[in-house]
Amino acid sequence: MTRSDLSFSCVLVRQPKGYTAICLDLDVASEGNTASRAKLMLQEAVELYLDSAIENNLPYLRPIPKSEDPRFVDPDSILETFNLRMDLAVQVHA
Repeated sequence: MTRSDLSFSCVLVRQPKGYTAICLDLDVASEGNTASRAKLMLQEAVELYLDSAIENNLPYLRPIPKSEDPRFVDPDSILETFNLRMDLAVQVHA
């Protein structure tokens, strides 16, 4: 078994009632009452998304459309940019 690190660009956006964390490389988002909760929920959502995409032999990269990207639509709403790193275990069976 080998391990591979994947790193994805993300942003944290303040909402009227809470926070939204968005993975810009995968177009996956999650919400939380606190910034840390939103980031934790995003990690879980990205894990589930990657599991499903890889299991079903689908491309996993699908960047957020520029028309919905908060970096271009509303850059003042971004509180933080961060990288989400995922360990991907690769197992090969014959």
